[in-house]
Amino acid sequence: MIRFLWIIAGLVASTQALHAQVPGLEDLIPTGDTVLSGRMIQLIALLTVLSVAPGILIMVTSFTRFVVALSFLRTGMGLQSTPANLVMISLALFMTFHVMAPTFEKSWDEGVQPMIDKTISEKEAFKRIVDPFREFMLQHVRDKDLMLFDELANRSKSPDQTGNQADQEKPEKAEVELRVLVPAFMISELRRGFEIGFLIVLPFLVIDLIVATMTMSMGMMMLPPTVISLPFKILFFILIDGWNLLVGGLVRSFF
Repeated sequence: MIRFLWIIAGLVASTQALHAQVPGLEDLIPTGDTVLSGRMIQLIALLTVLSVAPGILIMVTSFTRFVVALSFLRTGMGLQSTPANLVMISLALFMTFHVMAPTFEKSWDEGVQPMIDKTISEKEAFKRIVDPFREFMLQHVRDKDLMLFDELANRSKSPDQTGNQADQEKPEKAEVELRVLVPAFMISELRRGFEIGFLIVLPFLVIDLIVATMTMSMGMMMLPPTVISLPFKILFFILIDGWNLLVGGLVRSFF
């Protein structure tokens, strides 16, 4: 029993000694250390950007147009799960990397690399990183969509600022804010994606109409026309080398 009490006393003493050796929070982050606090803020900002990176990729690149057009292709052919979503998304991603490669390289060379080398500040680096994407979006955004979001943005400003811009019919593209440019670019890409999707679905719709007319004339009322038209649509897509035409046309639409 006495030996057991001595063991407990030794454990308590060692615990107190370890507790005394644990540094406090004020020792890890000294008061008034603005450099360390700034690094913590930068780390939090970096983690936030990484968490929304997929959304940023969709918003400011050509991914939207590609994935919408590929979705229309699968719907027009009547294939619900072939190709799989993973295949479609992966194809759209690699097509996006191909189209955006010059933009990515310019953003890295002019913004990220100098910031890593500590030759420019974070503020200047952010501007240089964003400028290539801004230039890309300005090349493909519709003026009508840009004017729409510029008008919506001006409503949140003071009456004096709104009155000063009342005579301006179209915003200057070099001075467009990202909160105006990004949504305008997205709806422009959605519109072009739907336009391309209509052209993709149209020939498959013609095949469906022909097959439906033939089955109705033959009295096969209970047979779904899509069951017969599906092999013909797949054969038609293969004969015209559809993947080559579609992917080539989508990529060339940005050049």
